[in-house]
Formats: sequence, C-alpha cells, structure tokens
Amino acid sequence: MRDDANYCDSSISAGGVRAATQRLAGHIVRTPLIENERLNEIAGGRVLLKAEPLQRGGSFKLRGAYNLLSQLSPAPRARGVVAWSSGNHATGVAIAAKEFDCPAVIVMPADAPAIKTENVRALGAEIVFYDRYGDDREAIAAAIGEERGMAIVPSYDHPHIIEGQGTVALETVEQAGDTAIDRFAICCGGGGLTAGCATILEDVAPGAEVWIAEPEGFDEAWASVKAGERLTADITQKTICDAIATPTPGRLTFPILKRRVSGGATVTEAAVRHAMAFAFRHLKLVLEPGGAAGIAAVLAGEIPTQGVTTAVTLSGGNVDPALFASILRDGENPS
Repeated sequence: MRDDANYCDSSISAGGVRAATQRLAGHIVRTPLIENERLNEIAGGRVLLKAEPLQRGGSFKLRGAYNLLSQLSPAPRARGVVAWSSGNHATGVAIAAKEFDCPAVIVMPADAPAIKTENVRALGAEIVFYDRYGDDREAIAAAIGEERGMAIVPSYDHPHIIEGQGTVALETVEQAGDTAIDRFAICCGGGGLTAGCATILEDVAPGAEVWIAEPEGFDEAWASVKAGERLTADITQKTICDAIATPTPGRLTFPILKRRVSGGATVTEAAVRHAMAFAFRHLKLVLEPGGAAGIAAVLAGEIPTQGVTTAVTLSGGNVDPALFASILRDGENPS
C-alpha cells in the first residue's frame, strides 16, 4: 500500500467508487432505501433514507475498510493492519480483517461505548485504548504500525476508504430509480462518507446538492468549507455523537467537501435524541447518535426539504443500550 503522502484528491474518482462496488459484491449488504409517510409530511417533500444500521457491523464503515484491505498485497496483509476508531470503523476493519484472516489492532478511546468495544473483541481484533481528550490516536497507531510492520487503515482520509464509502450514494441513486434526488444529506465527521458520496454523485446525479449534518461543537467541516481552510474543533468538548466527533476534516476529504458541499446543518443533542426516538417509533430502526445527525437536521428544519426529494444517510446503529433506553424514555420531545 502506497504512503498517503503520494495521494491527492484527484486520485479519488467515480470510476474508483464503481470498482469498489465490484469488490464489495457478496461481502456487504445492499441496505434498503426507506420512505416514511410521517417524515414526508414533516419535511414537506419526499425523504429517502439509506439504512446503513442494517449493514454488517451496524454502519457504513465496512465498505471502506473492505475496499482498502482487498487491495493490500498478500505479504503486507499477512503482517496485519492497525486502525483508530471510536467504534464503527473499528468494527468494519475487524470484520474485513477476519475475512482476510489477517491480524488487526484497533486504537480506541477509553470511553468508547461498550457495545462497540465488545463487537471489536468478538471479531478477534486487539484493542489499544487511549484518552480521546489528551492522546494522539494517529501517533499511537503509527507507532504500532512501525513496530509490528502493520499497514495503517485510516478511518476516512485514504482514497480506498473514501471510494468504498461512496458506494452508499451509488446504491441510493440506483435504488431511487426514476426519482431524481435534489439534495443528499450526509452525517459528517472527517468527511470520508461525504467525499465518497459527493464524488460519485458528480457523475450519477450531478444536479443533487450535497449537504452535511454535524453535531453542535463538532461542526468544523461546514465551518471549514465556508472559511476555505481546514479548521479544528475543541476536542475537550463532550458529545453523545462520538462516531462523528472528529476534530477536523481530512487532508484528502476537505478539497472534495470544499468543491461539492452546498450547505451544512448543526444539530443539537436534543435534536439528535428526538431523531433517534422518532426513528425507533416510526421507522422501527435503532440509530446511534452520530448516525441520526442527518435525519435530526431534517426533523429540525435545518435542511431545506420543502417540495424536493432529499436522500439522507442513516449511517450507523451501534448505540449504548442504556443511552438508547434513556432516550426512548424521554420520548420524541425535541426540547
């Protein structure tokens, strides 16, 4: 696998997303595209929901992880891989590594939801914990990779990861059929899913606006797009949206975001909780907080949906059971 320094955003292409689709065939779930009458009424338009909580591992992350691991040559793959993640990328890498029978080490925050650490351990991966508020997870992973000769699998800033994640949008457009998508709303952390989806949408749905939804306090991706430079969030803040609490957009993802993202929505924790309760009641889906950011933005009116068709990624469903139970007890009151 080439060093990331040799990559640029021009090496990420619609053709790469299509090739990823072929590699992933038979290894991932082609998740359903869901429409709900109640949500359409609230939105004042059609809303098409891509249900990635139903993906293997409970999120879209397997797409990018498998796409990258499948392109490692046998010798590096035999030495194993190392990744950093709060949980979903960790699970995706662990699943892919198990399929390729290669060792995997995951650098995870010590406060990651138990359901995510349990998933990773059950898949046979080794976990190295770090303090998300004080340690440098990428430096820890790099040191492990150097010491053990392992290939690094970044959580979002790698062409193979980005192109694998882009298969979410390609499937969505194919499943929408003759329905033209006016806006495509994506839960955004470091921008891997957004960059991949935006890349293929340029080719298959060039008229679709790309919007991103981010949690309050970690909305640096849209702020960076508006500023024209990568900004960094205060990582000492706490948020229930751990899956997308990323300090800054990626070096490779940001140029794509800057070129393609039309708008951004910031969602409060109250709005996210409301969206999770709504999804459980009306869609019969379990969403994790980060995976609910897109639908939270729609329900809160932070993304313009009146009279148009909006596709929304529901990007993950690995939520701590105790947190989910408390959210359901609170019901759907967004205040």
